[in-house]
Amino acid sequence: MSDPLPAEDQHINIDGVDVPFSDGETVYEVCSRRGDDVPTLCYDPRLEAFGACRLCVVELDGARNPVASCTTRATSGMAIRTRSDAVEKHRKTLLEMVVSENPRLEADELSGHASQELVTLARRYGVEGGRFEGAHSGKSRGDDDNPFILRDYDQCISCYRCVRVCAEQEGDHAISVMNRGFDTRITTEFNGLLSDSECTFCGQCVQTCPTGALGDKKSLLHTDTPGETVKTRSVCPYCGVGCSVDILSRGDTLVGVRPAMDGPANEGALCIKGQFAAGFVQHRDRLKTPLVRRDDGELHPATWDEALDRAADGLRQVVERRGRDRVGVVEEDVELAAEGAVLVVELVFLASGSADEGEDCGCTSRERGANHREAPGAGSHLRCVGVGPLLSPCVDNNRSVSRCRSRRLVLPSRGRDGILT
Repeated sequence: MSDPLPAEDQHINIDGVDVPFSDGETVYEVCSRRGDDVPTLCYDPRLEAFGACRLCVVELDGARNPVASCTTRATSGMAIRTRSDAVEKHRKTLLEMVVSENPRLEADELSGHASQELVTLARRYGVEGGRFEGAHSGKSRGDDDNPFILRDYDQCISCYRCVRVCAEQEGDHAISVMNRGFDTRITTEFNGLLSDSECTFCGQCVQTCPTGALGDKKSLLHTDTPGETVKTRSVCPYCGVGCSVDILSRGDTLVGVRPAMDGPANEGALCIKGQFAAGFVQHRDRLKTPLVRRDDGELHPATWDEALDRAADGLRQVVERRGRDRVGVVEEDVELAAEGAVLVVELVFLASGSADEGEDCGCTSRERGANHREAPGAGSHLRCVGVGPLLSPCVDNNRSVSRCRSRRLVLPSRGRDGILT
């Protein structure tokens, strides 16, 4: 989401400098746009401002006490001080109180996108946590054996970012709050396991947690992997949405995946596959060379040329013995991108030369538009590509679902000029 444009006739004074702002902007947003480093622990730009941590307080002329800049709307004529001695002392005291509840300050960088926020602020203000040391309010859930999300609530500071991102961004409401005051706890419904809740394991709670209380278990398996962590921008390899991701690597080892907060397609969100299912990249069972079944009936390593020639010969033999109408493709990827659909069609066309239109799956035009992936330029010649009834079923009747499940054939058509369409 782009920042609102400032209105030139509205200004607030920040540390002696007049700064324009737009209607609806908060003091924190104006300060951030200007480049002021106002600290915060409960703020996530994707969420409604909450004002829980109070670290973003600023001095406001005419106000009796410092105000939370994240929840205070900018008003023309305001005079703000973000770095006065009194404000900095206030922030340091608040940080000391927050840190005093945590048995440890450090968090592994592999825990999540925001996991270093608390420790970074503690170092900035020289806070170690001993001044107000006392009882701890969190209780970790070591009994939660889900393979994706670590629930180390001993590190929780009750910023509620996980609760809010689950509700506001995902709409799942799988994470909630129980009790009040010092007994406040982050929990799920009936204080159960994540796998028994509405959680979809999208990982957004992990990426917004500022302390590492919620961590990426898959990534944390590589804590002892040597080397500096390098971040590389890429695109999720699974579906055709094109979610931007940051690949974390140490040497030649992939150690984690993070959603790109500035990704145009996903804006910091991923599904369970994009977030946690990158293990196939380096899995010991992943094929690194083509395999061809020889006369002994066993699969043997082969070159790409040999494997492709064997596949092409097999398709030709089917056409020669049984006719071109016997060649089809079962498309197993229910989220095949349009470019992939074009390649599938071209493969069948080149193999069989078929000019028949694809089979109709029995869906109405409305259903087809919602559930079928039609390749660009395919027009009416490509009727049913990669229908995935388990994830995006034709919802009107069971007959359509059944036919879509059984008739996932892609047959190409050739235009009048002989070009694949």
